Amino acid sequence: MNEDNPFVKQAPPADAGLDFTRPCWITAGVLAVLVIVLALLWAMAVGKQRGLEPFRTKLDAANASLADALAGQQKDQDQIAALQAKIADLEQEKAAVAQTARGLEDELRSDLESKDVTISKLQGKLTVNILDRVMFDSGEAILKPGGETVMRKIAALLAQHPDLKIHVIGHTDNVPIRSRFTSNWELSTARALAAVHFLTEKAGVDPRRVGAVGYGEYRPIADNATAEGRSKNRRIAITILPNELAAADTAPAIKPVAPVAPVMLPPPPVAPAPELAEPPEK
Repeated sequence: MNEDNPFVKQAPPADAGLDFTRPCWITAGVLAVLVIVLALLWAMAVGKQRGLEPFRTKLDAANASLADALAGQQKDQDQIAALQAKIADLEQEKAAVAQTARGLEDELRSDLESKDVTISKLQGKLTVNILDRVMFDSGEAILKPGGETVMRKIAALLAQHPDLKIHVIGHTDNVPIRSRFTSNWELSTARALAAVHFLTEKAGVDPRRVGAVGYGEYRPIADNATAEGRSKNRRIAITILPNELAAADTAPAIKPVAPVAPVMLPPPPVAPAPELAEPPEK
């Protein structure tokens, strides 16, 4: 009945008029385009990467150079810091030495300075000048009790400064000596040695710290033309050397040289004696 009903339209078959090959070609075309695009992008990336290789090499070299420079800078900074620390230590040591010297000078002045014992400081050296009338009798080199007292006080003060060196120097006036000494040199040296022997043997001073020398009349501090000047020139000077000056006094001893056998030379030829003239006839 439906065939006769004009108001009822029959549906066509499900697969009537449909073409499934067209969407497949479209999809394949899109995929092909995508593959081409991806291939182009990959080729461009590879090209860029290859073009960047030299720059990467240079960049790596620059980074290595920078690392070396930073390491060198750090090393320099460490050396500068070490030098600055050393300078600071030296400054502290210098200040300590100066303080010690000032303290020793003050102690010497407080305990020893008088009209016969004077303290002077020149070029970093402390010097105790003791007139000979305190130390010795005229023309002699045997310490008097007053000289022993002064030596003991000096030794007690120097015991607190074991690194300092001491030079004991004998001086005289220019009056020729009239005693068992042959000259003022012998007298000045004998007096210096007498003071050194007392310091080292009776006052406890380390012998390695002490030296003795005699200048005789040749290092005056006053005019020998007057009695007062000659009195000032007859003295014992005890010079105290600080560490930096004492270092020059600690040089190693020179190795002794083996004695050389004397060379025997032949005696000079003797000229023949001239012939004696015949004695005159008597």
